[in-house]
Amino acid sequence: MDERVVVAGAVYDDGRLLAARRSTPAELAGRWELPGGKQEPGESPEQALVRELREELDIETEPVERVPGQWPLKPGYVLQVWTVRILSGRPRPLQEHDAVRWLAPHERDDVDWLDQDRPAVAEAVRLLLARAEPGERADGSPRG
Repeated sequence: MDERVVVAGAVYDDGRLLAARRSTPAELAGRWELPGGKQEPGESPEQALVRELREELDIETEPVERVPGQWPLKPGYVLQVWTVRILSGRPRPLQEHDAVRWLAPHERDDVDWLDQDRPAVAEAVRLLLARAEPGERADGSPRG
């Protein structure tokens, strides 16, 4: 059986990572995740991620780089993560979330991440910190 891909975005701005707090389902409510969702038939993972971030957070985005690795979710599902740049909009919770929060790298553990997101978050932070040069934002754009 093929595994179904769930995509998530490590959305970065000015060296900070976006976390989204789940409001549904009940067993996940109040915990934090990297926003995203299931890839639909006919979509590339990147297309699914852009759609999910538009639906969930009202932002237009561009996937930049796949975070190495994938992480098991419930049986039959795996999580894949991309670093993401915001093209337009300001993230706000629309569905499945009741709050969003920007976290600096040292604040990464200040929220109660979903267990399956913890290794992905750690890898995304490591990747983005390695990519950021002095005088640049974590997404590679110049400060200004």
